[in-house]
Amino acid sequence: MKPKYYIGCSGWHYEHWRGLYYPDKLAKPKWLQFYAKKFNSVELNNSFYHLPSEKAFVTWRESSPQDFVFAVKVSRFITHMKRLRDSNSAVESFLLRARLLQEKLGPLLYQLPPQMKRNDQVLESFLALLAPQYQHVFEFRHESWLNDKVFHLLQQYNAGLCVFDMPDFTCPLVATSDFAYIRFHGSQGLYSSCYSNEELSQWAEKIAQLGKGLKAVYIYFNNDAEAFAVKNASTLTRIINTA
Repeated sequence: MKPKYYIGCSGWHYEHWRGLYYPDKLAKPKWLQFYAKKFNSVELNNSFYHLPSEKAFVTWRESSPQDFVFAVKVSRFITHMKRLRDSNSAVESFLLRARLLQEKLGPLLYQLPPQMKRNDQVLESFLALLAPQYQHVFEFRHESWLNDKVFHLLQQYNAGLCVFDMPDFTCPLVATSDFAYIRFHGSQGLYSSCYSNEELSQWAEKIAQLGKGLKAVYIYFNNDAEAFAVKNASTLTRIINTA
């Protein structure tokens, strides 16, 4: 059995996509509906910078297709300011909003700052407080975390390792949970380069291997410059669907 693939972009509300992806005269409130005609998932990025309102989460849920899934990037207050410490109440407050997406809520992404080095005790204490009914995934930006002992710790809690690709730094292709999570930040220029069809074909083969035996694979393109993310997500979807 193949896993269910969810492929999309890291956000959809980019003004510079007007004319490149969104029709010039399409009103912004209709952008999500337009986006969802092409993709079955999106990664909410603005939730990293500020907590969206209850109304926003409900609107997104109600204006997207029934089988659409939102991955949600967790607040930087938890990951960058608290650095996972003493953050129980902050996590609860965040989940109160995110769960308004109901059945459309996908993985919760915790992106750690690049200066934050490995600390197994901090990670395990944080993992222990997370509600197990949700999918949790961690993107480690400091290479010290990319270690078998850390991967094993994630496995104990069925928490995902975010596999990512960016210039000069690529995470190992490891699945630590019953789902895989992959982010593409640009291979040549961070957030600003377009993946070639050859690169995406090579990635599709790697992803197929990674996804064996898993329930789902979530893939998001974060190279939003010039709407490269849309182009690359569309191409990878076609390659995977025709494999």
